[in-house]
Amino acid sequence: MTFRTLDDASDLAGQIALVRVDFNVPMEGGKVTDDTRLRAALPTIQRLRDAGAKVALLAHFDRPRGKVVPEMSLRPVVQPLSDLLGAPVRFAEDCVGEAAKAAVAELDAGGVILLENVRFHAGEEKNDPAFAQQLAEVGDLYVNDAFSAAHRAHASTEGLARLLPAYAGESMRRELEALDAALGNPVKPVIGIVGGAKVSTKLDLLKNLVGKLDRLAIGGGMANTFLFAQGIDIGGSLAERDMADTAREILAEAEARGCEILLPIDVVVATEVKPGAETRTVLAREEIGDEEKILDAGPLTVEKLVKGMALSRTLIWNGPLGVFEVPPFDAATVKAAQAAAQLATTGALIAVAGGGDTVAALNHAGVADDMTFVSTAGGAFLEWMEGKPLPGVEALRT
Repeated sequence: MTFRTLDDASDLAGQIALVRVDFNVPMEGGKVTDDTRLRAALPTIQRLRDAGAKVALLAHFDRPRGKVVPEMSLRPVVQPLSDLLGAPVRFAEDCVGEAAKAAVAELDAGGVILLENVRFHAGEEKNDPAFAQQLAEVGDLYVNDAFSAAHRAHASTEGLARLLPAYAGESMRRELEALDAALGNPVKPVIGIVGGAKVSTKLDLLKNLVGKLDRLAIGGGMANTFLFAQGIDIGGSLAERDMADTAREILAEAEARGCEILLPIDVVVATEVKPGAETRTVLAREEIGDEEKILDAGPLTVEKLVKGMALSRTLIWNGPLGVFEVPPFDAATVKAAQAAAQLATTGALIAVAGGGDTVAALNHAGVADDMTFVSTAGGAFLEWMEGKPLPGVEALRT
């Protein structure tokens, strides 16, 4: 892929690297409760430290909407980051201005400082050129290591990259390479799994994928809409019945583009969504009671999906196949995830997955670590799958 990485940077010793990271971490009572995003930034920070650079970290936390909100300070991140890094991390009360510049200047080579929440300034989310310039005055070069924020054209994700020599960090590089392997230049055949509740929220995604994939499995509430569009009685199932025409258009487009659509053959139904609920497994075209809801895909559907994965070389996955949070409606998602992971660990399948529900589902199945790559980026991952340019990535292209 044609974007600049730290491999392209030279003479970093003594340089001030402004590194955009995603430290929008879960907190409770002023304490970080999940350090996943902190750990993701460590390879880039360490690489810059080893090269003798001064590392100034830029990040946002929550939504202060351009005002200083003490409860949204990044200060509580300092100690957990220092513990992970095994080195002291300093803190600056602002991310721009003389105070920030002075604090950064005091760093020794290899030193690290976390600058205060960039969203305390209104110019951040407006991508204000003047604010971007203020940020640029703090450093000598820019490193974006926050793919999860790359779909936002903000001052610290896009504007700043236009003002300083700009590079992708190690986490950003891994994400871009994985996504390129899944959709940009994949090893064919390629299969996709798209689940979730609503067709309307993933229209752009579906329309983009049918032109790129050899097979596309549709699950979750979205599948109910497609079944309804084919004249199947889905009882009281969650569905967007007003999207039936759109669903039929997507099916027609897929057929025209040579993309095989995999819809549920059999389904698991119940009258209520609760753990251990009484269920029936029926063929999708069989009678489903008015009070019954389709809550998961059945074993025949999973079997066909697993065969589809075995015939493929690349998998891209976004969204669960059923209401996986409520057993027993997690069965299809878990079985499909375990099959994908097994294929990935043997090298038979490049398996890339992403999106909040998807990550949670793979963790629930116990296979997240066995996939080729799992993105926690959420919105940025989805927009990439939709084929949309991401401002923070575009700014790094050579």
